[in-house]
Amino acid sequence: MKERVFEKRTCPKCGQIYTDRPANSRVDGSRICPDCGTREALESIGVGREEQDKILSIIHRNYQN
Repeated sequence: MKERVFEKRTCPKCGQIYTDRPANSRVDGSRICPDCGTREALESIGVGREEQDKILSIIHRNYQN
């Protein structure tokens, strides 16, 4: 079985260091962190910042379990 290698990347949008698979920005196609990718997707359907924070909180809480 292949061992997963965690490459550290820095998100050009928010500056966060992350090791998960990057997302492609809907704005310019650059590689961004998963959180910024989620935010861009939610923004595209009109979800406000406060609701985005709640959704990301739920994602993080469930991802860590």
